[in-house]
Amino acid sequence: MSDSIEPNAGRFDVAIVGAGVVGCALARRYGLAGARIVVIDKAKDILDGASKGNSGILHTGFDAPPGSLELDCIRTGYREYRELHRSLNLPLFETGAYVVAWTEEEEGKLPSLVDKAHANGIANVRLIGREALLSAEPALSRQARSAIYVPGEAVIDPWSAPHAYLFEAMAHGTTLLRDWPVESADFDGRRWTLQGRSGRLEAAKVINAAGLHGDTVETILLGSTDFEIRPRKGQFVVFDKDASRFVQAILLPVPSATTKGIVITRTSYGNVLVGPTSEDQESRTDASTDAATLQRLRGEAVRIVPELRGCGVNAVYAGIRPASDDKAYRIRLEPDRQYLRIGGIRSTGLTAALGIAARAMSIFPVDAGTESGTSPEWHRPEWIAEDGGGTRCWQRSSNGGIVCHCELVTRAEIAAVMDGPVPPKTLAGLKRRTRVMMGRCQGFYCTAEIAEMTAGHFDPPLGKSGRSGT
Repeated sequence: MSDSIEPNAGRFDVAIVGAGVVGCALARRYGLAGARIVVIDKAKDILDGASKGNSGILHTGFDAPPGSLELDCIRTGYREYRELHRSLNLPLFETGAYVVAWTEEEEGKLPSLVDKAHANGIANVRLIGREALLSAEPALSRQARSAIYVPGEAVIDPWSAPHAYLFEAMAHGTTLLRDWPVESADFDGRRWTLQGRSGRLEAAKVINAAGLHGDTVETILLGSTDFEIRPRKGQFVVFDKDASRFVQAILLPVPSATTKGIVITRTSYGNVLVGPTSEDQESRTDASTDAATLQRLRGEAVRIVPELRGCGVNAVYAGIRPASDDKAYRIRLEPDRQYLRIGGIRSTGLTAALGIAARAMSIFPVDAGTESGTSPEWHRPEWIAEDGGGTRCWQRSSNGGIVCHCELVTRAEIAAVMDGPVPPKTLAGLKRRTRVMMGRCQGFYCTAEIAEMTAGHFDPPLGKSGRSGT
């Protein structure tokens, strides 16, 4: 059931506040355990906060803080994603990664990074010399000195994964309420009552996975909070698909004391991504970009891979990470109030989400009877990825015609999404599901047809400029 509660049916085992990647993973974990779940979000579409700006890397945890909760969640999430990605039809690109040293000082840090990786249980991380590095990455600048090779790092799609988690949860009875900000809450010692703009619901337990608004939501729920979200913006540049021939693996910098630095990576859609920056700001919603920063990112990309100088830029964007006053994951259990907070989940959240959900279930279990397992009737959507395997919808006679020629998105694919279990309410939601208007022309040719197909569905409707609802 999506975006509505039947009369007298607003009683749940668990209410999950936040429909980002962590909230969707939590819904799947608790839904498969047989619990009656409701996922609520203040936005009109899911993944509308921090989760919409992830770089799409499946991390091994080789550089995570040793012995940390973050490392434990990353390793569990990494393992579980690899175990289930085929059953959920999710992409996985075995690229590997290189941590590249460009100076003598950076080169001196590599052995300790290898030691850290081994201490974190990632035993196949190793040092490689300049000759081996340039053989593997022939387009890399000749200024590279040496590197650490991390074979387990991989590229995934940051949007299809949480959608799949949520869809599987919904196949087991989970309810989704979008455009439903929590306005007030009360716990009577036994059950929670949450009041939203369009109604109220009751739940035995509440999990706060509100990301960028986690501290605000906690204050509404508990009356106070012991952590503070400090938004951190990251800007990105996306090169055209022809740039992918110059980048084979994920190219990582040697991290500093304050940042992991700028990453160059292929994407699951065949582009090359460069970013993110690290910019602390007050706003939790300002995801604007600026020309000077984008120019600096492009210059850094060309410094690392000179051949990118001749490649066009497909798009630019910014994401906002829910950094907090402490770098550690801010997971807090209040058993007397049947409340669990999952806060401060930053760039590793995409990988760690399944591990976080497993951790949540272990410390905040539900008694909902027999686990329901995977529903054989559940239809797994076809996700868009440039993996070179199988066939795409545009290659089939039943495709209804290609709408977005840059990304080869068909009328049949758009119709399936609009008629699916979570039809998007905004253009941004449709983009994250299909990649329409995200190619080279950025919607110049397909906006009119998409506006016709989505008429009456978006709030606000898609205007002639193609920018409304993004």
